[in-house]
Amino acid sequence: MKSALLKTLLIVTGLVITGTALAQGVTKTVTTNAIKIEDAYTRATVPGQQVAGGFMKIENKGSVVDQLLSASSPVAGEVQLHEMSMDGNVMKMRQVKDIAVPAGGAVELKPGGLHLMFMNIKAPLTAGESVPIKLKFAKAGEVEVKMTVNAMGAAAGHGGVTKH
Repeated sequence: MKSALLKTLLIVTGLVITGTALAQGVTKTVTTNAIKIEDAYTRATVPGQQVAGGFMKIENKGSVVDQLLSASSPVAGEVQLHEMSMDGNVMKMRQVKDIAVPAGGAVELKPGGLHLMFMNIKAPLTAGESVPIKLKFAKAGEVEVKMTVNAMGAAAGHGGVTKH
């Protein structure tokens, strides 16, 4: 049990250490109702790796706050909403029940902060592929997105987005 937990923590730490990565190639944008999704990406995994992070910018062009309630993908047994933070030198990661997307604002899911966590990955994610994911919002409903799979250790990227 301890070795499985340690392995998961090492993999997650590796995801964070590799830095933020901007989706390679053309920026992909999905807009539905008031929600706009940009730069959705994950990183390639190695055989046996059971977890991976999912990152994107979510804009809410509507006049009311919305919440990302859940996510799912056929590539993983489960997709969780997560928050990562540092408490001194200790990395803390926890599942959250939703992610608020402010009216007329945006939130960025990125390494070291809010993100999606693909759990029990069914097969390695390969650079250059895309991963289908379904996001469920309280107000906007379901939004289907294709996440670009970047190479491990891809270059730093996303510009900052203020969370209101």
